[in-house]
Amino acid sequence: MFSSIYRNCVILISAQNHMDKILLAFPAFKYKNYRLYFTGQLVSLIGVWLQIVALGWLVLKLTNSALLVGISSALSTLPVLFFVLFGGVLVDRFHKKTVLFLTQAAAMILALTLGILTITNLINIQLVFILAFLTGIINALDSPTRQAFVIQLVGREDLRSAVALNSGTFNGARIIGPAIAGFIIAGFGLGMAFILNALTFLAIIIALIFIKSNEILPLTHPHPIKAIKEGIVYSFTHPIIRILLILTAITSIFGWSYSIIMPVIAQDVFQSGAKELGYLYSATGVGALLGTILLSTISKKIQPLNLIIYGNFIVFVSLVVFSFMNNLLLSLIPLFFAGLGIIMQVSTINSTIQELVANKIRGRVMSLYVLMFMGMFPVGSLQIGFLAEHLGALNAVRIGAFILLLSGLYIFIKRDKIQKEYEENLNSNF
Repeated sequence: MFSSIYRNCVILISAQNHMDKILLAFPAFKYKNYRLYFTGQLVSLIGVWLQIVALGWLVLKLTNSALLVGISSALSTLPVLFFVLFGGVLVDRFHKKTVLFLTQAAAMILALTLGILTITNLINIQLVFILAFLTGIINALDSPTRQAFVIQLVGREDLRSAVALNSGTFNGARIIGPAIAGFIIAGFGLGMAFILNALTFLAIIIALIFIKSNEILPLTHPHPIKAIKEGIVYSFTHPIIRILLILTAITSIFGWSYSIIMPVIAQDVFQSGAKELGYLYSATGVGALLGTILLSTISKKIQPLNLIIYGNFIVFVSLVVFSFMNNLLLSLIPLFFAGLGIIMQVSTINSTIQELVANKIRGRVMSLYVLMFMGMFPVGSLQIGFLAEHLGALNAVRIGAFILLLSGLYIFIKRDKIQKEYEENLNSNF
């Protein structure tokens, strides 16, 4: 009896020690609201990656055109250019939890529609373009809300951990989703991937129902156009936020866009199918997930500017090495490091902007961040689709990598001045 009690006590103590270690590495998990949000978002994003892989493959099968693969991806983010700034205004005016609930429900309906049309063989490239554009409108409202919602869940103290973990959910899903997508597409067809994506939205919807939020809304609101202008002026007159937003745009156009053309690389370079395409996406996701763990544990030990510079250089080297690969298995290695580098750069930029921005204008500034990141996806998709069509997919990746390096070199040269301004501005808005 006593030995049994002793063993149980040892197990409990051991479990507590493991939990303490987890909370030390990932302090955002201390908050129940964030744990709910993290879990729901992870499941939902796995579904999103199912759809990303399936949609690129669907367009390629319908048209056999690298350019149209790029255009379909561009249409899913093009509305961000037109609507995301208004989305930022909504974030500063309405309860973020309510906005997220509505956007997730709408995205679920669109995914279900795409799945039904594909299964019944009624889908065509025109319908794909229409549904992609409608999804983009939802993303324009959803994305700035997600960004601004994080600090409400954890507070400023553990903001970097939460931002890193948010990136981790995206890239953890990037590991799981594409791998599942390959098997789902091969075994059950493209339509089932879209149906499963629709079902995964239930996870984040249920999580939002249980999240307790006591958000205090402002009593007065400026005209939407005036509010947008305030956000733009604030962001681009701020010495650090301006630089970070520009770097985000360059990374989106010339760094992140390589993933858009991956179906073409899988088919034309590696002569592979949907399952191997899933491996390529997952390799990047594994690297990004490791980057998330590293960021959460070292973000308070290394200056954010250095993390951004390191990440930029890792992405450059990785994409250049990948662009010379002709063996699928070996290519997984540089893709792994590309994922790690991207998460180091993008996640650090996100958390740094959120540390610096004033609460009253957070939604509008984060809408500009989304504009520079997601809003530039159409530009990135079109440019890499065009270059791949005329110069080859690997040459297109290589060109983008060198342009990304130039932006990193600028930050490196100006690093002392930028670091000084960062330290001066860090606490000015809190």
